[in-house]
Amino acid sequence: MVSSPHDLGMLSSPSSATPTLSSILADSVSAYSPSPADSPAPEATSSSSSPAGLQLIVDLSSYQLQQVSSLPPSSPTSPPARSSHPMTLRPRQPKTANLAAFAAATSASTRILHSPSSKPFTFSDADRYAVWHDAMCDEIAALHSNRTWSLVPFHSSMNVVGNRWVYWIKRRVDGSIERYKARLVARGFTQQEGIDYSKTFSPVIKQATVRLVFSIAVSRNWKIHQLDIHNAFLNSVLTEEVYMKQPPGFVDSSLPSHVCRLHKTLYGLKQALRAWYTRLSDFLLSIGFRASKIDTSLFILSDGTNIFYLLVYVDDILLTGSNSAMLHHLIQLLSSEFKLCDLGDVHYFLGIEVQSTDMGLMLHQHKYILDILTRAGMTSCKSVDTLVSPSKVTLLSDHSFSDPTRFRQIVGALQYLTFTRPDI
Repeated sequence: MVSSPHDLGMLSSPSSATPTLSSILADSVSAYSPSPADSPAPEATSSSSSPAGLQLIVDLSSYQLQQVSSLPPSSPTSPPARSSHPMTLRPRQPKTANLAAFAAATSASTRILHSPSSKPFTFSDADRYAVWHDAMCDEIAALHSNRTWSLVPFHSSMNVVGNRWVYWIKRRVDGSIERYKARLVARGFTQQEGIDYSKTFSPVIKQATVRLVFSIAVSRNWKIHQLDIHNAFLNSVLTEEVYMKQPPGFVDSSLPSHVCRLHKTLYGLKQALRAWYTRLSDFLLSIGFRASKIDTSLFILSDGTNIFYLLVYVDDILLTGSNSAMLHHLIQLLSSEFKLCDLGDVHYFLGIEVQSTDMGLMLHQHKYILDILTRAGMTSCKSVDTLVSPSKVTLLSDHSFSDPTRFRQIVGALQYLTFTRPDI
């Protein structure tokens, strides 16, 4: 508390030994000894009988303090000290819509480099492995190079279908790994008839047709070429308006809320098989083939002296004929229209292993049988000559099979096994 306001107006210029405010208070407290005469009478602010507190009086008249007439001009702020740290900052990279660059920028050091022996079921599991990540990048690159879709703003009136990644390991006949494949599959079961599809088609290849083509080629000593068309469904043009979500892991960062307007078909769409079959058959008819009236998978080309047979199931093609030079010319025509791979002589077609011998061709399904046993969990079972007793049939249980779907899958696989094992 200041003794008199008049003392503040009489302050002189500061001396060289100007005390601080903390020292002023300390000197005043130490030099003051309270007494009843010095204490002023308390004001009657309350009727309570609380004890009077100690009142501190600071006399500033004997100290020389600087008189403040106005605020001094602020001194310019000194520049911050330059950091001597060797760290350098990189400029911020702009956002890009290039999905291939986005995928390549993902840290590869966190991925597992060794090759897995089993296929994953989810994107998060697959993205942990470098081989599966590279397979997905190859699939996305193929889709973009083919201009499969374009991004458009989402509207509530659109029926947007989902998608998922499907992975599988393509193996050779001996069981070794040939390559890892990843395919983006549309969830076609969410399509609505009359809105984003109209007609469907399911290709079925007849065992009798395959046997007939093999028999003709062996009896006349013809070469059978096997062709594989890459991303067959990407060659088909959609006539309906189909919208799809952006693929998992490859969402455009600049347009995350947009959807894909499909221009080409994808695996999983209800009209995909029909569109691809129409595209392929139109081209084959344009170069002189004619479609078989008995089997839709067979096409025949005949010019009077030479004859050729083409057998197709989705993207797997067998081609054989009487003239080798003309056969290679047909393969060149197909490669000019579609991106395909000539696998040479047939060795594995629809689960059927083909081995060339001096007597002709030997067909068997050894690998297919092992796959069935693995699926049924019977790889360690002993083999028997007769699967069931010829004298009587014993009913083991009157309960239904615990997994009907798995039972039907195994029975269907056994039916296809009759292609080379009609005895079962």
